[in-house]
Amino acid sequence: MIKTLKNFGGKKLGGLILIAVIIIAFGFGGFGGGFSTNNQNNIAKINKTNVTTQDFMNYLNESKISQQAIRENLDNNIIEELLSGLISTTLIDLEVEDFDLSITEFTVLKKIKENENFLDENKVFQRTKYEKFLLSNNMSAPMFELRLKNRELQKHLFDLIGAGTITPEFLIKKKFEEQNKSLDLEYFSMINFYKEKNDYTDLEIEKFLEENKDQLKREYIDFKYVVLNPKNLIGLEEFNQEFFDEIDKIENKISQGDTFETILENIKVNVLEIKEFTPSSIEKLNEDKIYSKRSSKIDLIENGDNFLFYSITNQYDRGPDLTDQTTKNEIRNLIYQKGKFDQNRSVLEEIQKKEFDNNKFLEMGSSNIEYLTLNSIKDNNKFETNSVKILYSLPVNSFTLVNDKDDNIYLVKLASSKKNIFNRTDENYLKFANNQNTNSRKTILQSYDQLLNDKYQVQLNQKTIDRVKNYFKWSLIEASKILSFDTEAIKIK
Repeated sequence: MIKTLKNFGGKKLGGLILIAVIIIAFGFGGFGGGFSTNNQNNIAKINKTNVTTQDFMNYLNESKISQQAIRENLDNNIIEELLSGLISTTLIDLEVEDFDLSITEFTVLKKIKENENFLDENKVFQRTKYEKFLLSNNMSAPMFELRLKNRELQKHLFDLIGAGTITPEFLIKKKFEEQNKSLDLEYFSMINFYKEKNDYTDLEIEKFLEENKDQLKREYIDFKYVVLNPKNLIGLEEFNQEFFDEIDKIENKISQGDTFETILENIKVNVLEIKEFTPSSIEKLNEDKIYSKRSSKIDLIENGDNFLFYSITNQYDRGPDLTDQTTKNEIRNLIYQKGKFDQNRSVLEEIQKKEFDNNKFLEMGSSNIEYLTLNSIKDNNKFETNSVKILYSLPVNSFTLVNDKDDNIYLVKLASSKKNIFNRTDENYLKFANNQNTNSRKTILQSYDQLLNDKYQVQLNQKTIDRVKNYFKWSLIEASKILSFDTEAIKIK
């Protein structure tokens, strides 16, 4: 739909005028022209602190995210993600206030004068550079200084929380040695211990189906639907206001309880009737979309450049049909996977109960045993990264199951390990030490994050969130309506 909207109006006046009108209509490229700041427009509440729609629009302006980008990602929860960012920032501001932190004006000015963006080649502060920066970002000096002050206060807060989180060097050294030692492994594939997929009989398949019939049931629906667009609804190619007025009428009739057939009485569209539908490996965009919304028996939903108006007539569960070969193969594959799981679990239980020893390992591996040396915890050429981490957590002469990147399973014996010599001035070690300190601070901040969740109650106003979404959804259409006025009244000097 966005592509269509972009074309609307441009056919009449041209893109430059459209852009000019949008700028006029929505406040020189910013957001929020369609909202007031009264209490009715609170988008969220943090304890007793209201977060208004205007606060949110200001936050969007500061983020420099375009309306186009927001409109294109409305279905990807971009509004919720951006709101989450604003709430996080507000929480930190409340904490700064609660800690009674402060920064002097002198400190703020010092930060500005030390900013490299405002210095000349001799490292001397140039006011003209500072003023150009403000002009290019459409910002006053007090506004910039306030933002800088807030950022410094937030930094001060995190410094306060994370102060002293330095990991002792002996612990860093020990952990680095553990992660960079060499491991000598003996291993073999478990593939020969699994029953072949085609060896499972029809009787076994039927038994599996009976034992898991509730879990294997699929929900099916019978429904009717029509595809609505400007062409079949108003006889035009454009997504204009007339089209959306008709869409609004249909939505109103749905809310009033009118039937599918009644609503379509005066609309000449092709009605499609679908029986016994459930999603499959073959993608059907319209049908899959309706199926995902099946909790509503009758509804009007957007799907790409069209609207889908549907009515679900029947909804029921049904077990797999073994007369269908595709379904039968799917069940056979499930049995095969369960067989693998059961075999792997049996081996792991033996290992955990200490009933698995080297003799059992040699007996199972026979002539298929292979040998491998891992040089560090990052050596994932053979086994998957998490499997390597498991191996580095085990003592010598341990057994375990691991997998490679293709999910093939192997039984591994950790035969021996050897510490590798390293220099504390080595770049890798210094990087590791820095990461350890960073991780320590992250742990502290994660604990602090939990404290904030307990301290502050965040309430979202879903109705206002939906209004904001609708604002972005239809804002370009409103701009297009302006273009429908007498163009002779528009004077460009």
